[in-house]
Amino acid sequence: MLRFLFKGVFRDRHRYLFPLIIVATGVFIILFFQAFLRGYMGSFIRQTSGFETGHLKVVTRAYADLISQKPFDLGFLGVQEDLENWKQAHPQLDWAQRIHFGALLDVPDANGETREQGEIAGFAIDMFGSAEERQRMGLEKGLVSGKIPEQPGEILLSDQALKRLKLRLGDPVTLIGSDVYGSLSMAGFTVSGSVSFGVEALDRGAVIADISDIRAMLNMPGGASEILAFLKDGEYDSARVVAIRDSFNQRFSQAGDEFSPLMLTMGEQNELGLLISMMESVFGIMSFIFIFILGIVLWNAGLMNGIRRYGEFGVRLAVGESKRHLYATLILEAVIIGVVGSLIGVLLGVAGLWYFNIHGLDVSVFARTTTLMTEDIVYTELRLADALASLVPGVLATLLGAALAGRAIFSRQTSQLFKELET
Repeated sequence: MLRFLFKGVFRDRHRYLFPLIIVATGVFIILFFQAFLRGYMGSFIRQTSGFETGHLKVVTRAYADLISQKPFDLGFLGVQEDLENWKQAHPQLDWAQRIHFGALLDVPDANGETREQGEIAGFAIDMFGSAEERQRMGLEKGLVSGKIPEQPGEILLSDQALKRLKLRLGDPVTLIGSDVYGSLSMAGFTVSGSVSFGVEALDRGAVIADISDIRAMLNMPGGASEILAFLKDGEYDSARVVAIRDSFNQRFSQAGDEFSPLMLTMGEQNELGLLISMMESVFGIMSFIFIFILGIVLWNAGLMNGIRRYGEFGVRLAVGESKRHLYATLILEAVIIGVVGSLIGVLLGVAGLWYFNIHGLDVSVFARTTTLMTEDIVYTELRLADALASLVPGVLATLLGAALAGRAIFSRQTSQLFKELET
């Protein structure tokens, strides 16, 4: 029976061509956007965790209350001993000490007078002792000119800021800020290189320095404003990080001490949990919209096709075929078209996504007015589960359209349908 229906469908171009095009196009679109959004979310998590949040972050309780302001004066001092205890308790994590600070970058002229000034966002990392930190920040990959700092007193400057302030490699600059006690602090540095992070929010003006230099500048001996932790496999897993957070806070955090360590997950910082949840639910929303819209389109196509086949329906009913059986065959035809069309859409989607998985999509033009940390080039990420899941809305849409259109069979008499054959 199925073989008979299959031949009947694909021997009549009017019965398969338009529905196949619609279903294949719809499946291709939903698969492409799913892979793009997954790649975008992966880029967002990778960049945001590497630069800002970590998979987990340890701060003082006082710092956590004002975390959006980055109050480094509420950070840790002499944290090395505690950090060793944390490492032993959670060996599944890689740890990184950071200091986020804001400062004024002063550029002197030949006479030592101020020539240019600009506000910068500062990142203090373990520049000399941690290759992983340099990799997370993308320093080697994003280096535009010069070299990575190799000795104290050298800094990296974002390439846009370097050009805006009319600096050259080797030029002296001064960072002007305030230390943990609120006193004015200044430190001289040499620009060793420029870097492009591929994140517009940072490329506007950022400085990367070794944490030992910034500790001296901010009067923070052995200190850090934030201590980031990363799962060693590199993949963010919300269930795992929540379990680690609960274990850490139960063991090391004291509610009554404002300078007691408190571990936060990535989702608990900057309302990222809501954003990640929204991104994860996009596929379900897209599938629902896809099924609804294509169901309506295919319903109209089915009605038009049904009108053309009224004569056929009349003959089949006249020779003894029941309306229920006729309706069931229409549903089976829809399943055939839905499966074939969805498979074509998946194949087209995989072929198109393969190109963008290698070359990526340049989204830098959309990032110029955003503070979200995403890479300028986003690579699509296609998973087998997504490809298989995209088959479902394609088949359901054709079933919905056929089910709605086929109801006309029950509303017409057999004699009326048979009469259509004469005209």
